[in-house]
Amino acid sequence: MAAADTTIHERWMRLALDEARRGLSAGEVPIGALVFLDDRVVGRAFNQPITRQDPTAHAEILAMREAARAIGNYRLTGATLYVTLEPCLMCAGAMIHARISTLVFGAAEPRTGAVVSNLQALALPHHNHRIEVVGGVLEAESREIVQDFFRARR
Repeated sequence: MAAADTTIHERWMRLALDEARRGLSAGEVPIGALVFLDDRVVGRAFNQPITRQDPTAHAEILAMREAARAIGNYRLTGATLYVTLEPCLMCAGAMIHARISTLVFGAAEPRTGAVVSNLQALALPHHNHRIEVVGGVLEAESREIVQDFFRARR
């Protein structure tokens, strides 16, 4: 990744971290996401499965839903999804269906991560869409907010 890309990715990941902090304030697991397309943020969200009583209300899903409504198309071709924690299998599948072009994530998720940690769902050979993956952007901050959340709950 080029230095200019690193700076750009860090800028948008900071906004995803802001979303994670909003989730923390709401009592949710602090994961934030945003969708960037055509030089603008078209969707942003934090985890809300507890608040919405919806197991699919992950930050990535909610951000992609908002982005799809904003552009009037369920296909998010050319979009970059920023998320503070490595996506799960459900979110990875949704990214493929949405035709996300690039995934940028903060920290790996050793238990349920489905991009690099436990399963490489985006690299399965039978998919007809490929997503570029950039991991480890603001990794320490992304990991710390989640670890602090769980430490406080124990």
